Amino acid sequence: MTDTSYRLGELTTDDAAASVARGDVVILPAGAFEQHGPAMPMATDLIRAEDMADRVAAALPGRVVIGPSLPVGVSPHHLGFAGTVTLRPATFLTVAREYVDSLAQHGWRRILVITGHAGNNATLGALAQDLLHDRPDIEFVWTAIASLAAPVTAKMDRAEVTGHCGESETAQMLHVAPHLVHADRLVPGTTALDQLDPLSRQARRTAPSLARRYDQLSANGVLGDPTTATADQGRAIVDAVTTALVDYVQEWLAA
Repeated sequence: MTDTSYRLGELTTDDAAASVARGDVVILPAGAFEQHGPAMPMATDLIRAEDMADRVAAALPGRVVIGPSLPVGVSPHHLGFAGTVTLRPATFLTVAREYVDSLAQHGWRRILVITGHAGNNATLGALAQDLLHDRPDIEFVWTAIASLAAPVTAKMDRAEVTGHCGESETAQMLHVAPHLVHADRLVPGTTALDQLDPLSRQARRTAPSLARRYDQLSANGVLGDPTTATADQGRAIVDAVTTALVDYVQEWLAA
């Protein structure tokens, strides 16, 4: 590996072979190409995942490489808004699996997917089970940024209903890529349970899984009030998630 790059796409094949020999962890950032309300870009989830991958790799020089991103995720629930592009779960699983198979063929055995899009979670879980079945030699780990951020975001989310391009995601983008946030377009979306249809309202109260198009949940695609988000809150979220991931990867490498 060169002294300055930890991105696999910037390395030579000799650098890649040296990474395999060291037993490095390969990180695959996964995102989505979907609406994020009036104020944030389609690639919000990928931008956050790639930024997190960079932070982990920079904290563990010479032990982590960043492989190719998965830029389009499972987002059929956002197709009611212009610009959204989605893959079917089976397609996303196939693409991710072929990334993993290619890396494993060269000898990498530790692979971590960081997803900025919760809509990918079910498919990544299925991929993990698939690999456990027929590639037990591969140590495959995946994590969602939102899950690791929950201890911090639980303290900052003020609306009764929040989530997509609401307080947490907007705060992270204000820290990570403020130039891509149209601050003058930040507006609240659906913020209260009584603004939801009865079935969605009951699902939020009792926590069962319910698939709903976002145009049925919010007129502008936003859940929560992004106008309350700040870059400092975003920094706290990013720092907490980075620490959790770095600690995990360090223990993984030591094991």
